[in-house]
Amino acid sequence: MEKVILLYFFCISLLAVIYTVADKVKAKRGKWRVPEATLFFLAIIGGSAAMYITMLTIRHKTKHLRFMIGIPLIIILQAAAAAALYILF
Repeated sequence: MEKVILLYFFCISLLAVIYTVADKVKAKRGKWRVPEATLFFLAIIGGSAAMYITMLTIRHKTKHLRFMIGIPLIIILQAAAAAALYILF
């Protein structure tokens, strides 16, 4: 079961990184962007840590408070949920 969970988080994290980098590239080229809702969705379903590290690394969305507060908040909520599940089960 742990392997399935790790594989899930690896895949979601990889998608979060790909979409974040793609949005940065599209922004530089003045093209159609990845919707913010899509980026937040990927963060909520498990890609938040990878997305936050990527954002800081490539300096993307770092001036947007929605992302600089929202993504860390999602990470904290996910960590709390994981801790609660660990304690309960």
